[in-house]
Amino acid sequence: MVKDIMHDPSFLAIKSEPATYEDKQVAIDLLDTLRAHLDGCVGMAANMIGVSKNIIVICDGKKQVVLINPVITKKSKPYPTEEGCLSLPGIKKTLRFDEIEVEFQDMDFKPQKKRYKGWTAQIIQHEVDHCNGILI
Repeated sequence: MVKDIMHDPSFLAIKSEPATYEDKQVAIDLLDTLRAHLDGCVGMAANMIGVSKNIIVICDGKKQVVLINPVITKKSKPYPTEEGCLSLPGIKKTLRFDEIEVEFQDMDFKPQKKRYKGWTAQIIQHEVDHCNGILI
């Protein structure tokens, strides 16, 4: 189900709780909401739909992917950039890494480990920041 976008910075600044199998519907709703906003959005975290759970969805090429309880375990090649956010107004400067490694669970809650680079790595970093209550 497509959900409303959360714009309250005090809510968005709360660190998300780990997701469990009971939160699978949140992941589905988050995916539906991202797909409804593909014209101006490439990733979302669950707190952007009002749920403080550690779930993100990202655009990886032409497909949308769910990462549950993502943790960035390695990062390299830092670079300065500017980003916007569907939940918050404006463009802000930030530091990102061109290459990252992420451990997460898929929609079946099976452990995964994957390397990302470039634009997809940047999207993941932005959404993991959301889960950690970090607002750019």
